[in-house]
Amino acid sequence: EYMGGGERRGEEAMMRPQPLGQFLRWALGHRSDELQTTSYKPVMVAGLGNHMFPGTRHSVGMAVLNHLASKLDVADQWKRDKRCCADMVVARLGEAELLLMKPRKFMNLNGISLASAAEKYNLNIEDIYLVHDDLDKPLGKISLKLGGSARGHNGVRSCISCLRSDRMVRLRIGIGRPTAKASVEDYVLSRF
Repeated sequence: EYMGGGERRGEEAMMRPQPLGQFLRWALGHRSDELQTTSYKPVMVAGLGNHMFPGTRHSVGMAVLNHLASKLDVADQWKRDKRCCADMVVARLGEAELLLMKPRKFMNLNGISLASAAEKYNLNIEDIYLVHDDLDKPLGKISLKLGGSARGHNGVRSCISCLRSDRMVRLRIGIGRPTAKASVEDYVLSRF
């Protein structure tokens, strides 16, 4: 686990929000009564991407967070957190406190922002959810993954390295693969 984060016990181990997939399905347009939360500790949802290249395939995680913030009526409340080098906003959903984060670093350094936020907000690894692009999934397909390797994704690799754990829940958003003519780098930095 990252920098001293340990397992929570007793009163501290309050119920977690429902799995991220159910939460995001709700936040992206389904009924609010599908989600029941009883959490007294913040949960961080981080949209990975390149802050200098909004609207690109590689920054789809940030686009999802923008939509999520809009659905939670906090889209106009993003604030730059210099310590974390990220744009952050706090949203409440029932008793749950959600820290929405968009790192202000290039993709391969996103983990630095996440580790700073984890330390600042005293988050354990199970309190951190990643939303990121996935070349191996068809455009628009999504899946949840708990832990495991970065599968070639430099932003996820940075998070694993900086948090010293691969146990984050990840929402992977399919962006498809480039045609034979396009390089992967050019493809992920291109707009939809």
